[in-house]
Amino acid sequence: MIYLQIFWAFFLPGILGYGGGPSTIPLIEAEVVDRYGWMTTSEFSEVLAMGNALPGPIATKMAGYIGYEMGGTLGAAIGVFASVAPSLVLMIGLLGLLMKHKESPKVKRMTMIVRPVIAALLAVMAYDFFIESYQGPGLLHTVFLAAASLVLMEKMNVHPAYVIAGSLLYGAIFLG
Repeated sequence: MIYLQIFWAFFLPGILGYGGGPSTIPLIEAEVVDRYGWMTTSEFSEVLAMGNALPGPIATKMAGYIGYEMGGTLGAAIGVFASVAPSLVLMIGLLGLLMKHKESPKVKRMTMIVRPVIAALLAVMAYDFFIESYQGPGLLHTVFLAAASLVLMEKMNVHPAYVIAGSLLYGAIFLG
């Protein structure tokens, strides 16, 4: 039964998540944290941070890790397959159709309409992470890390992986 749950936990976000990794993360969180209760929001945010620090697609890394934690090696394989299966099927099945109509105004409008939904999903997830960090490490650490991350990435053009690694180090030193 756990293998079927792992499959659905990553297959459904793959079907519904338009645009790849960032749009599927809130959907994966809803399955893993809310529906199945395999992790807390804090644990999920740690998995997300580690997944962001590693190269490659975020959804497959999270599926592999969470699948392994819940069902061992087979669970990891099922999770990774489930996360790529919707895209694989759609890519193979619809590639010709998309190439035929890529300049269509209707296709362009459809894409423009979906973007605000993705932004709302990411905003809800960011709010949940902020509340979790405010209740966990506290307001001072949360504000400091948010401000430092903003300055490092936007003003100093530091790669996000280094910012995440620095935040992990900060957490280990000051909060561990």
